[in-house]
Amino acid sequence: MQPLKGIVFKVASVGMFMAMAGLIKAASETVPPGQAVFFRSFFALPIIFGWLALRGELRHGWKTKNTMGHFWRGLVGTSAMGLGFAGLGLLPLPEVTAIGYAAPLLVVIFAAMFLNEDVRAFRLSAVALGMVGVLVVLSPRLSMGASLNTAETLGAIVVLMGAVLTALAQVFVRKLVATETTAAIVLWFTVTSSLLALLTIPWGWVTPTWNIAGLLVMAGLLGGIGQIFLTSSYRFADASLVAPFDYTSIILALAIGYFIFDEVPTGPMLIGAGIVILAGVLIIWRERKLGLQRAQQRKATGNTGS
Repeated sequence: MQPLKGIVFKVASVGMFMAMAGLIKAASETVPPGQAVFFRSFFALPIIFGWLALRGELRHGWKTKNTMGHFWRGLVGTSAMGLGFAGLGLLPLPEVTAIGYAAPLLVVIFAAMFLNEDVRAFRLSAVALGMVGVLVVLSPRLSMGASLNTAETLGAIVVLMGAVLTALAQVFVRKLVATETTAAIVLWFTVTSSLLALLTIPWGWVTPTWNIAGLLVMAGLLGGIGQIFLTSSYRFADASLVAPFDYTSIILALAIGYFIFDEVPTGPMLIGAGIVILAGVLIIWRERKLGLQRAQQRKATGNTGS
């Protein structure tokens, strides 16, 4: 393990994904979400193929024991991506990022529901706290006040739905890792999402200008690089160590939103994001503590038996 290298890769992956989101947002006024999903997925493939070739896994990366598992993960994950991209065209980038933090909280609930994972009072309390934070972020968009903006309200609902589907996709990934390699999971999702995105052509694909096409191609390349950096971070450090660095995305989102899109963060967004981040860190801290305890118990059992 090389913890520092793992953290660097994790932060770099967050930077790639936030830059990708900024590019998608810049193109969202002219390009529909389904078309953006296609560019994001298809142009990530050369990066992923190159990565697999360097690792000597290109030939074996296609092998799978759970074809339908990849399909369902691809369907749910692609839908989540499309909803997220739609939200980028309707809401400020920091707000989309903050609402998206609901996904890891919902994973805790879905893991208990669908994977029979043991979820105790501490994690449930942290999840409840996090959802309060999400509601704080959402409150200006879902209120019944006179200032209600229909497009922004739709955006809030769309992004929240995307977070729900993202959490479900993570549950599918947890099932896939039991039989599938990381290469297969990454490759099959990218291929599946590229193909599924083509089904949205009847819903209004456009011929982008060269500038917009360039933004979309770059988004795909950055997405592929970000995926590789993310995968690499878990090779060098424990997931519980690098996970909190996901929340550096709010800093990048605030900077990109303010300097590129003239988006000024609101009080509810900042307060809500802070609450959600606190809840997420508490869950990660608890998981790390339990993991250390389990490791100590295994070590003690091994010493007793020797």
